[in-house]
Amino acid sequence: MATHPATRSPKKRTATRSANSRRKLKPADRTRGLDAADIALAADHQDIGALVERIRQGGGTAIGTYRDPLGGRALVLGTLPIRAIQPTPFQRDLSPTHTKRLAEKIDQAGAFLDPLIVVLGHDALFWTPNGRHRLAAAKVLGLKQISVLISPDETLAYRILALNTEKAHNLKDRSLEVIRMARSLARRQPGARETEFADQFESAELLTLGIIYEKLPRFAGGAYGPLLKKVDRFSTRPLPAALREREGYAARLQAIESEVKRIVAGLQARGFKSPYLRNYVVARINPVRFHIQKRGATSPAMPIGQALTRMTAAAKAFKLESVSNADLAWVAVGAGSHE
Repeated sequence: MATHPATRSPKKRTATRSANSRRKLKPADRTRGLDAADIALAADHQDIGALVERIRQGGGTAIGTYRDPLGGRALVLGTLPIRAIQPTPFQRDLSPTHTKRLAEKIDQAGAFLDPLIVVLGHDALFWTPNGRHRLAAAKVLGLKQISVLISPDETLAYRILALNTEKAHNLKDRSLEVIRMARSLARRQPGARETEFADQFESAELLTLGIIYEKLPRFAGGAYGPLLKKVDRFSTRPLPAALREREGYAARLQAIESEVKRIVAGLQARGFKSPYLRNYVVARINPVRFHIQKRGATSPAMPIGQALTRMTAAAKAFKLESVSNADLAWVAVGAGSHE
């Protein structure tokens, strides 16, 4: 007879999880990518020659040229002077604490071992799409040159977000980086549709939340995530028009948050002191809270404009006397299950 998972010993459960993890990490049945003979690339090759010269003019040096073993993209390993590199303008804000700690650790190691990924930028400069803190740490250390991995493909700067694990992104970081990326793309490719950049932006709600975080850095975006995940989708309109539309959605969400603050203040005045008050109120006025989203579903539970209209009405009609301690207890249990 099969043993129910809950009745297994801790050691057996750990072994089961380990076995599952090993199965998930099973190597591919077939190999892919380039062979060794296809990777080497001459410095004067047509795919890379102009970039090597640009590096030299920028005060750096090309150490080696090759093709990426996975996709075959031409790359240059080299060094550049600190002054020649800037972070992409749509990255998250710099963390001084993280930068200081990183500089200390690099100095202790006595080696700068992790090259910056760099692409061609504007105004004869190079951009690093995922090395802002390492670049800042190098400045703190006073380095003259910094090791870099350079790609001639400028669009890589807009596809690197998913690979950035240098410092874990929270919701605010991700949202701000995505909206900054979208604004930059809207200027450079005004005719491109928002849907064309779905992979780069990750999730549609990050764009809407990013607009709000630009104005309200302390906005409680996590409370509105369950709503936006069900109703916010990428637009088929050109980026500039799509962003203007999102500005309207963001303004409406800010107005809803003002109503939520009013309700929370009223509940606190009635003696409710739970840390889950805001989440409870937002959940109560969420018009799609009971909608079960099917895995892989692409259509929203309802149009976002309609959802915001109904949410606003629910907030204005919220009755403080309808709240009980039992309600908040259930919210606390639900929050704990997701931690």
